[in-house]
Amino acid sequence: MRKLTYFIACSVDGFIGDPSGDARMFFPFVDEEFLAFLTAEFPETLATHGRRALGVDDLANKRFDTVVQGRASYDLALKEGITSPYAHLREYVASRTLTESPDPNVRIISTDLVERVRELKAEDSRFDIYLCGGSRLAGELIQEIDELVVKTYPIVLGSGMPMFGSGFAVSEFDLEETRSFANGVLVRTYRRK
Repeated sequence: MRKLTYFIACSVDGFIGDPSGDARMFFPFVDEEFLAFLTAEFPETLATHGRRALGVDDLANKRFDTVVQGRASYDLALKEGITSPYAHLREYVASRTLTESPDPNVRIISTDLVERVRELKAEDSRFDIYLCGGSRLAGELIQEIDELVVKTYPIVLGSGMPMFGSGFAVSEFDLEETRSFANGVLVRTYRRK
């Protein structure tokens, strides 16, 4: 069974963006050391246009072959004129309002989200599934998330978009690994109990 991994950036106080979802405040922390880590360990989580700009578009997928993201996250790319932000992966966008995909590489999940994710997890593949965000999508899929990779940046936002936009629900995970960087970023990996 494939794992669904929520690979997410957040502030010390658990926000993945400002109230509108903007996460640009994390960008200054992507220095040479941290970028080397991302390209070595999680190359497929770098958006296609970012991979091209960095000259690493030829990196092979290491962990993921599929990405699931929410409509709000996808809209950030669309606003920049990018219709397939993860062209190097099989892309799914969860949306109840987007009726037609603007790109042949992007499939829309408009109903039965949990069931569709379970089908993706049941596929025969050596690669896992990257849950890209956002907050509400992670909240809806909390019981399907097998692994959390939380990149915590050394800033406090005070308010904003929470890591999980959902009601109260206890979900337990075991800490598997912690890695710290000179820029103050901490990456923690958790596996579902």
